[in-house]
Amino acid sequence: MSLSRRALLSSAAAGAAVAATGFGTGPATAAPGPAGDRTVRFTAKPSAEQERLRLAQALRATDFESTGYYLPPNTPLRLTVHDGPVVPALHIGAPDADDQAKTPRSYPLTAGANTVTDPHGGMVYLSAVGHGQPVSVTLGAAARPVPYFRLGSTGNAEFRRQLDQRATPWAELTADHVILTVKRESAAQYAAEDQSALLALFARIVAVEDATSGLAGRNPIDRRNAHPYHFVNITATRPGVGAYTSHGYMAFPNTYLDRLLVVDALRTNGWGMWHELGHEHQQFAYKPAVLTEVSVNLYSLAVGRALGDQPRLTVPDGKTGLTPYQSALPKLGTAGVDYASTFGAYEKLVMLNQLTLGFGDDFWPRLHRLIRRENPQTQWDAPDATEVRFGYLASYTSRIAGADLTAFYDRWGVPLTDDARAAVAALGLPAPTVDPSTLHE
Repeated sequence: MSLSRRALLSSAAAGAAVAATGFGTGPATAAPGPAGDRTVRFTAKPSAEQERLRLAQALRATDFESTGYYLPPNTPLRLTVHDGPVVPALHIGAPDADDQAKTPRSYPLTAGANTVTDPHGGMVYLSAVGHGQPVSVTLGAAARPVPYFRLGSTGNAEFRRQLDQRATPWAELTADHVILTVKRESAAQYAAEDQSALLALFARIVAVEDATSGLAGRNPIDRRNAHPYHFVNITATRPGVGAYTSHGYMAFPNTYLDRLLVVDALRTNGWGMWHELGHEHQQFAYKPAVLTEVSVNLYSLAVGRALGDQPRLTVPDGKTGLTPYQSALPKLGTAGVDYASTFGAYEKLVMLNQLTLGFGDDFWPRLHRLIRRENPQTQWDAPDATEVRFGYLASYTSRIAGADLTAFYDRWGVPLTDDARAAVAALGLPAPTVDPSTLHE
């Protein structure tokens, strides 16, 4: 689920596309290992907001570079920013990780010696905005190394040894495109798991969702996000709220640990993680509010297919005994059918998945790429936002399908304005050879 998404999307997705230049997304090098190297090295990247605009997405990934260090509260941290063309910023605290200080605190740095004291303490992160320039920062002794796992660099036995030896509140596990921040006791609870396999699986899940977003190829506009996706273990949420996603992170309470930190469960029962990561891939222009918790599951479906999961839309409901296809399709084209109110969340997903069934597995990747190139404009709080975004959905999916999909959306009760219908009609496309509204798995 997404948390207060209308409030989160206070900036529009509109904006000029920003070309990326192939920046790496691995965590900063020289994170704390047995040798205790305290100099953190990484490269400057376009800001997370620039990347969001390039990708035409609703939410940002994180600007943070993982260092693998923790700063205790009210403890002066001396650090040295080494000479270079870009001066980084320091950030203390993982988002929503501390019940007393949910927002990370940011501190601008200067070249040379700096001293920072944070009242709450927390995980130490760095960021630098630029285009591949090298950044090097040495952290003082006040920064304490946490149990830190880096896929390809840290062995499982070494990580378990760190869990025993490094008495910090947090542990961090990383891979290219992934930061996983968890309570140290949580990591210790599942220390017997294969951390290498776990992080490799996280990296694969991200790669599948990136591919579903059409992020491949040589064109800079289609390169993968320069920044990683931040999975954060939080201690509690408000009543009735489970996992959620906001700009820069995904939050998972302790009830998710048996999937977040367990390889087999992440593979076979990880829908919640796949879903929240999907929110950080959703594009903005064709996502009216009613689709926020629906189109996100296109990415979850793709991960499930890649991992050999039973297609979620073929699983019977525990109460009705019907699959979403079986319960949704008889309602299509009936009197008073309304997409927003007639169907449940998984039934709504059937409509979007029918476009995959009708026009191929590359349907949604192609749509993502087209949206990035044309960057259709819509404001998050405009009075006609829902109508405009449904109109974009109809016209852009018709273009990708090479067929006029107006009748398809009518059968599903999607509210299309006269302007939206005219825009699709102006494309001069034929009717689809097979009615996609009849398709099912």
